[in-house]
Amino acid sequence: MKKKIVSYTLETIPPLTKKQRANLRELAARPDSDIDYSDSPSLPDEAWKNAVRGRFYRPTKRQVTARIDEDVIEWLKSFGKGYQSRINAILRREMLASTK
Repeated sequence: MKKKIVSYTLETIPPLTKKQRANLRELAARPDSDIDYSDSPSLPDEAWKNAVRGRFYRPTKRQVTARIDEDVIEWLKSFGKGYQSRINAILRREMLASTK
């Protein structure tokens, strides 16, 4: 059986019910001392020494229309699936090279 994936945006997310709002108010009123951190202990400073900010960052994509020479498209497609990702990688490489 295939599962249906439901996704929302800020514009389409359903409003909170009265019960959900009451629950959130109750949680917000609790003092921080009531929070149980036993399943997520704090890490020592040594653990953060090699941390990298944005390691799993994935830039958002925006659909655009661009006119590209046919022979260039055929060349990109000749490497197999993912020619649009290849275009993005080539453009990113050039962008990064120009900012150095």
